[in-house]
Amino acid sequence: MSILEGRVALVTGASSGIGEACAVTFAQKGAKVVLAARRAERLSALVERLEGMGTEALAVTTDVTDEAAVQNLFDQAVARFGTVDVLINNAGIADSTPVDEMPLELWQRVIQTNLTSAFLCSRAAFRVMKGKGRGRIINIGSISARVPRQ
Repeated sequence: MSILEGRVALVTGASSGIGEACAVTFAQKGAKVVLAARRAERLSALVERLEGMGTEALAVTTDVTDEAAVQNLFDQAVARFGTVDVLINNAGIADSTPVDEMPLELWQRVIQTNLTSAFLCSRAAFRVMKGKGRGRIINIGSISARVPRQ
């Protein structure tokens, strides 16, 4: 039996790539999975895939840079599954615009998506987890944290 059996994992950026892989892996280990991303049609397809694997899944189309949308995400997760045990902060965007050519608006969008969203989701998760005295928050990073782009 997996330690994730019956646990609830919430994955941001779940509609593709690492987020989708995390969701599938958690489902394979017996977790119930809450999927968050902006692309509703991809989330719906992933819910079908996960349910076909025998797990419960919930898709919540979410802009994780929006405080009210993040609260709605966690409210829906708790309403459906009673809790959130694991948060995977995976939502992020990459942009290879050279720093000397990057407009402030693009910089702010990257910061909102890559950093502010992790804060908003972590805060919401902590509020759920604190009362239980347990939980896990995992932040997915990028190689850009170690090897800056030019």
